[in-house]
Amino acid sequence: MEKLKYFAGGQYRESKTDKYNEVYNPSTGEVTALVPCCTKEEVEETIAIAKEAYKTWSKVPIVKRVQILYKVRQLIEEHMEELTYLVAQEHGKVWSEAEGDVLKAKEGTELACSAPSLIMGESLMNASKGFDTVLYRESLGVFAGIIPFNFPAMIPMGWMTPMCIAAGNTIVLKGASFTPRTALRFAELYKEAGLPDGVLNIVTCSRDEAEIFLTHPDIKGISFVGSTSVGKHIYSVAAAHGKRVQALCEAKNHALVLNDAPVDRTAAGIMNSAFGCAGERCMALPVVVAQEGIADALVAKLKELAQGLKVGPAYDKTSGLGPVVNAKHKESILKWIQKGIDEGAELVLDGRNVTVEGFEGGYYLGPTIFDHVTEDMSIGTNEIFGPVLCIKRVKTFEEGLEIMNNNPFANGSVIFTQSGYYSREFMERTHGGMVGINVGIPVPVGVFPFSGHKDSFFGDLHCLGKDGIKFYTESKCVTTRWFDEEEMKKTTVSTWDGTI
Repeated sequence: MEKLKYFAGGQYRESKTDKYNEVYNPSTGEVTALVPCCTKEEVEETIAIAKEAYKTWSKVPIVKRVQILYKVRQLIEEHMEELTYLVAQEHGKVWSEAEGDVLKAKEGTELACSAPSLIMGESLMNASKGFDTVLYRESLGVFAGIIPFNFPAMIPMGWMTPMCIAAGNTIVLKGASFTPRTALRFAELYKEAGLPDGVLNIVTCSRDEAEIFLTHPDIKGISFVGSTSVGKHIYSVAAAHGKRVQALCEAKNHALVLNDAPVDRTAAGIMNSAFGCAGERCMALPVVVAQEGIADALVAKLKELAQGLKVGPAYDKTSGLGPVVNAKHKESILKWIQKGIDEGAELVLDGRNVTVEGFEGGYYLGPTIFDHVTEDMSIGTNEIFGPVLCIKRVKTFEEGLEIMNNNPFANGSVIFTQSGYYSREFMERTHGGMVGINVGIPVPVGVFPFSGHKDSFFGDLHCLGKDGIKFYTESKCVTTRWFDEEEMKKTTVSTWDGTI
């Protein structure tokens, strides 16, 4: 069993803590490592290291900064299989999903490589007579990133780190307690690529120590992914202390399936969205709102496809559904399934009591489907974060849209239909920040922002896209005026107060 260290100033450091958390292999249930809960002093020291590194890193020309990211991209490709296995082993995603996690980290790195053009400012000559104005985008200092367990590659190394450091900032990541090893391995690759010491740092700690980020005067902004309750807390406290925040939070994404949708194709799209990554993602599709005319056929097809899904260890490339992250999370999902039964939903497919031969200690759950879920049932409203799909039945498009828009979360929303009219109506009127039309997981490519709405996001600037570069930079406007020889001789000069 490995005893992990934290990463600060370009090297691994032994924590002085006496508190360690266990890291599991969800496929077997075995403890694979112990991760330290860094002390308050170690977190503060790491922030100081990042602040010191910022003094020189921010002065490096941006075209040279991104050369390191080009090298990181190359190293990701060279270590793709190793990184994929690491994600699968510590999280439980099946192989193709783990590889997708790493590929998303590469995508964010590629976006950051284009930072020189994204960070370019604007200019206006003769804004007023003789006055020229230029807008620059500048780095701010040290940022903090608080990582969830469910995407150990994409979120810290695709969403947070590349754009942050490309813009000239430094970063301190709070590693995910359940899945810390992937981010730590990426840190090694960044160092190999030539990133100066102290620009990227990773501490592993509890929420108590992470509170330091919210009030520390040297932290300029926080990027967070996690629960809505914690996201609201981070947003309110950090913003009150003058920090910028992007808090990406919970979701309960819905899909509206109209009568004209092709059953087989629609069911296949829902399957990946609902049960991929064992439902442990904020862009999962845990609720389907089906029009009555298609509901019976759709539910039957979903059950058929789900029963054919092979449950197995994450790193077995033939597995279709891997384990959930740990025993505690499995127990939480089991309680939600029981709650659905108690609330009166019809259990069409029961994923409890699944065992995988040779891996009996793993945290496995089979796909679970509830039908006839109503709006007074909490399983159709709250985030379960597991392989549980709820079917709600409606008579009309309007009824379905109203149900979807009444949900407090609004990360994504989807419609399956062949009607251009209803697709357009849905696109305009849905509350979801990311909309899919016959697309089960409407996550855009990284040149667009990951744009959740309502209780799924708190802040002004989303991650990725142009929002990403704006979040990690601030604007500065410089107005200049030069005098000719005649003007130089004048004892008084006209001034500009910004008005035209």
